[in-house]
Amino acid sequence: MLIKRRRGWEIPESQATPEHLATNRRTIMKAAGAGAMLLPGAAQAQFWRRGEPADPWARNPAEVPDLPPSMRNTRYAAGRAISPERDAITFNNFYEFGTDKGIWSTARAMPTRPWTIKVDGMVEKPGEFDVDDIIRRIGIEERVYRLRCVEAWGMTVPWSGFQLSSLLSLVTPLASAKYVRFETAAIPSVMPGLRQSWYPWPHVEGCTIEEASNELTFMPVGLFGRPLPAQNGGPFRVVFPWKYGFKSGKSIVRITLTDQRPKSFWETLQASEYGFWANVNPEVPHPRWSQASERLIGSNERVPTRLYNGYGEFVAGLYTGLQNERLWA
Repeated sequence: MLIKRRRGWEIPESQATPEHLATNRRTIMKAAGAGAMLLPGAAQAQFWRRGEPADPWARNPAEVPDLPPSMRNTRYAAGRAISPERDAITFNNFYEFGTDKGIWSTARAMPTRPWTIKVDGMVEKPGEFDVDDIIRRIGIEERVYRLRCVEAWGMTVPWSGFQLSSLLSLVTPLASAKYVRFETAAIPSVMPGLRQSWYPWPHVEGCTIEEASNELTFMPVGLFGRPLPAQNGGPFRVVFPWKYGFKSGKSIVRITLTDQRPKSFWETLQASEYGFWANVNPEVPHPRWSQASERLIGSNERVPTRLYNGYGEFVAGLYTGLQNERLWA
């Protein structure tokens, strides 16, 4: 007799992100505006827990300094409206804190200062850098990017940060470096998801040195003009706006340049569904759902997916001669 047990990382085939989750979120928020006491206790607890402030931006300004002023770079116009701020900071994937989308209150327990990032491997000047020192040395700008999740939903958000290439220039990569490996923090005391031992912790992602050097590859330290909150990958993360969102590692503590292709967290779990490249393509479905369209968080509007998430003019040339690779999975 065959008994099929669902693995911890699997999501339902019918729809990666349940409609009721987004619908209930909007309903509860509307009701909260009229008076949160009208909501059942369980419904309130879905988005903020009893005894905790309802502000997902809550932080200690003495511990997390404000960002310096930054100008918006209009070269990367998103072509659609920015997503509602509260939706963007309370609808998150971050399995170290849990597998549901409402992990923001749990993630607030993670301190984001002090925070250092080690950059090592095939570089001339390896080192450890404090996040605020990097901000002062490199400076920041704001970019509005589309974010496309492999689960077929999308957002449009204003990140504040700097190009990854600016950080790599501080360590001078060797000519032999071919890949860049990103490692996410693993802090058991504040990350309850790490207790799920079937996951290949720590979370690892990777890209080629050419992708890392591309002008679009961004390291946000802020969101909506404020310091990047933990649930969104604070204090800093990497973003590849032309790839599915799972490729954009969060809360990074180490960047390693290497001549070996990194095997990522999701590729380790299920390589047939989550590959190394993971570029957005509406014509290549996920094995369990279509990628032809995406649902915009906040409005629930369904819009067509764009090749490379609409950033083909900046990145299509990176993949010349790689037709035999699984560029879209």
